[in-house]
Amino acid sequence: MHKISIIGAGNIGSTIAYLLTNKQLVKEIVLLDILEGIPQGKALDILESTPIELSDTKIIGTNDYINTSSSDIIIITAGLTRKPGMSRNDLLFTNVEIVKSVTEKIVTFSPQSIILMVSNPLDVMAYVALKVSSFERHRVIGMAGVLDSARFRLFIANELNVSVNDVHTLVLGGHGDSMVPLLNYTSVNGIPIKEMLPLPKINKLIERTRNGGIEIVNYLRTGSAYYAPAASTLEMIESIIKNQNKILPCSVWLEGEYGLADTFCGVPVKLGRNGVEEIIILNLSDDELESLHKSASEVKENIKALNGKL
Repeated sequence: MHKISIIGAGNIGSTIAYLLTNKQLVKEIVLLDILEGIPQGKALDILESTPIELSDTKIIGTNDYINTSSSDIIIITAGLTRKPGMSRNDLLFTNVEIVKSVTEKIVTFSPQSIILMVSNPLDVMAYVALKVSSFERHRVIGMAGVLDSARFRLFIANELNVSVNDVHTLVLGGHGDSMVPLLNYTSVNGIPIKEMLPLPKINKLIERTRNGGIEIVNYLRTGSAYYAPAASTLEMIESIIKNQNKILPCSVWLEGEYGLADTFCGVPVKLGRNGVEEIIILNLSDDELESLHKSASEVKENIKALNGKL
């Protein structure tokens, strides 16, 4: 793989571009936005950092999709971001038109690419990209579970005053208030979290994780999180490009897995050169499975709300 295009040169898109450049994962990065001058200026700024970072990665900014031709991976970050008082679903009807238009261009210029969806509401936007592109399901993947899991890991590590490297967890389900942290798969250097913290404290950390995005929105007021979402996207990109086959929680189209079908939902997947190489089936408890189904049903309702807009 040698070329990645990022659609949307806002905070998330430009941060992904900067991280990718420093990592030297690909030869060429294209940063695209509808606003003239913004992607060009940000790309040039990043490019001027390469002699310091000792990176030979090339990056260009553009307003023309022809520059994205033959991309191996395309990251969609385009769309409105949340403001205080807004839920991710409040962005639904505006961002669906944006993502639909972007996906049509992707099909034209990079029909063999893998799409990573970052725009919110993420699970529904991933559905829009899948529906409009008619790509195989392993080539349309939503970034959410990596971010949600990272937030949960951080909050646990801070509470216990331990290294984040010792905390392992999985957060599944839709990227929203009904996300499903799996306590049976959460541990600190192999020690079950339930042996480290009382349940009421754990539940408070879960609630903070579910509100992790809006907590930042309320601080920023005019924007939303971008460093952690960008880093989460980078981990997915690296696993694909290097064919690492990392097992990461991602939003994917389900066709019977976990008893769910016809919806996007966050589940553990193996990410490799082809995108989703395998969906990992965990032995969930009845409560966990019920929570996962409830979360998926909310995504399904939002998909239905599109009312033939595709």
